[in-house]
Amino acid sequence: MSPIRNEPVVALQDFQSVVKGDLREFSRHFRDAVHVEHGLLNLVIRYFLRQKGKRIRPLLVLLTAKTCGGIRERSHRAAALVELLHTATLVHDDVVDESEKRRGAFSINALWGNKVAVLLGDYFLSRGLLLALDHEDHDILQVLSNAVKRMSEGELRQVQRSRRMEIDEDSYYKIISDKTASLISACTQCGALSANANQSRLQSMAEFGEQLGLAFQIRDDLFDFGTQEIGKPVGADIQKKLITLPLIHALEVTNPSTRRKILNIIRTGGKKKQHRETIFKFVESTGGLSYAKQRMEHHVRSAQSLLESFPESEARRAMHALSEYVIARKK
Repeated sequence: MSPIRNEPVVALQDFQSVVKGDLREFSRHFRDAVHVEHGLLNLVIRYFLRQKGKRIRPLLVLLTAKTCGGIRERSHRAAALVELLHTATLVHDDVVDESEKRRGAFSINALWGNKVAVLLGDYFLSRGLLLALDHEDHDILQVLSNAVKRMSEGELRQVQRSRRMEIDEDSYYKIISDKTASLISACTQCGALSANANQSRLQSMAEFGEQLGLAFQIRDDLFDFGTQEIGKPVGADIQKKLITLPLIHALEVTNPSTRRKILNIIRTGGKKKQHRETIFKFVESTGGLSYAKQRMEHHVRSAQSLLESFPESEARRAMHALSEYVIARKK
């Protein structure tokens, strides 16, 4: 089966360059926040930080701030706080998912065990809270705390739905809005807040982040039906009985007999490769992949339309390009 093919219109570095100096300042705040002299904790943190990600979330904070009027010291702290909270969720997710790899390297829980991994995640979370409280960034902390609450609710709702095998498009959107889009929206809200944006611009940026986050998650879900591993094994969602948008649409448009057959395969967890291949072919042949791609592109266009109310600038163009990158990325 052929993967979804989309070539990135720009490289990540192209829009990172717009806030290059500010990204360095963010990195300084982040390093200072996680610095510790404790032997084991220092060792684990240094190992984890070597597997540096794309840091799209702090980039969003900074680009939003610049689009809304200008980057300030508070913007750098907001970007660091976002990355601290996001990093905490990644470490905890690896424990929950029993993942042995993170960004191509062994996960913290695989090397040091679940106890150390949970405590490390807690440490990142506490450092983020202290960073905000020490500088009285209460509005930014409130936005991010609400996002973390929604992320937890979304993950728990997904667990419940997967157990019951009850999923429809509305439920799917509620889950991904909470578990993924909430944090992306929090990034753009924090960026706008740090630039002292008015209420109208703050709301526009919150919705921009929401729409971008929905597209981001649909792209991740499409990866599960590809042919190359991108940080998680192909078919991992199916093995966890997670029914995502491509499969939801395929099940809705097929006949009752085929629907029962596919659901029976999913109930077994899709452990066998041939079973997963059957599902992949079913989803592609019924238009599930193309439908999900159309929805993904719709959300990106909705996000981009919200940028039109902001003055033309290099930062606004970079945010537009970043939204294109989100749906064209390969991992």
